[in-house]
Amino acid sequence: QVQLVESGGGLVQPGGSLRLSCVASDRIFSFNGGAWYRQAPGTERELVASIGATISAVYADSVKGRFTISRDNARNLLYLQMNSLKPEDTAVYYCSARRGAMEYWGKGTLVTVSS
Repeated sequence: QVQLVESGGGLVQPGGSLRLSCVASDRIFSFNGGAWYRQAPGTERELVASIGATISAVYADSVKGRFTISRDNARNLLYLQMNSLKPEDTAVYYCSARRGAMEYWGKGTLVTVSS
């Protein structure tokens, strides 16, 4: 069982930045990559960004050019750097990783973009 724990959420003004972190209990990100999803109230969970073990990152159109996904293999960390934040980015952000048929999720961290 892989444990994923997100951190870094909070309240930020429009145009501001946040960096989310997700720490894994083992090296799942190194071998399998990882992803960030988000879910706003009343909406379905959506993919924000993903990064494979050996392939380039993929981003939702709504965050291209503003968000960057990266990982630190040595520390089992997955990051999401979020710049130029907009009110519509407000959501709970979840870290996810897959190993075989199993998909693992963190409990999420809340990001609120508001003035």
